[in-house]
Amino acid sequence: MATRHAILVVEDEAAICNGLCDALAFHGHAPTGVASGEEGLREALAAPYALVVLDVMLPGMTGFDVCRELRAQRPGQAILMLTARGAEADVLEGFRCGADDYVTKPFSLSELMARVEALLRRVGAVIEPPAEPFAFGPWRVDPEARTATCAQATISLTAREVDLLALFARERGRIVSRRRLLIDVWGMRHVGEIRTRTVDMHIAKLRRKLAAAQRHAIETVRGDGYRFVG
Repeated sequence: MATRHAILVVEDEAAICNGLCDALAFHGHAPTGVASGEEGLREALAAPYALVVLDVMLPGMTGFDVCRELRAQRPGQAILMLTARGAEADVLEGFRCGADDYVTKPFSLSELMARVEALLRRVGAVIEPPAEPFAFGPWRVDPEARTATCAQATISLTAREVDLLALFARERGRIVSRRRLLIDVWGMRHVGEIRTRTVDMHIAKLRRKLAAAQRHAIETVRGDGYRFVG
């Protein structure tokens, strides 16, 4: 029997909030819906939720504000952001605030549920990083500390960024498809029908972090995926 997870939905549009809660309940979860950023933050801090589904455009506190504060107080909280904005800068702002993933409106329920289930698997399963620090070009990546060090520079990494670097390091010189990244790093299944730029957004953020020592380490192979060429 599938695990029943408590999921908080923070969405001010009643029709969308109710629809999301209905879909989550249909898939066996226990959703709670609230309509403002302040209420969402209070509720997320008052009870243990496996996942917070958070809209960006909210009355009062924005989704970015809620995400930033929630991440500061609950570092391990899984957060999925919903945004009607397609601009890369807004998506990256969500990641900077601490979001684990995002879905752009309008979205299909099948895509949303795939993202939800993938995040819940990461919450419920123990993700085993490499046991020892490993090399990624000139960087020394420490999975336990979630840092990468090169010369005098040290950068912080998310768990997913560690997973990405570990996979690219193992597959050095070989093309890694977006489909494989969604399956191996995001934990998704049945990815054939999913159209998403979340992989590209995460890698763009990772490239900026690595730029101090290795600007072009992760090469885009148009139409196929990515390759570590460092």
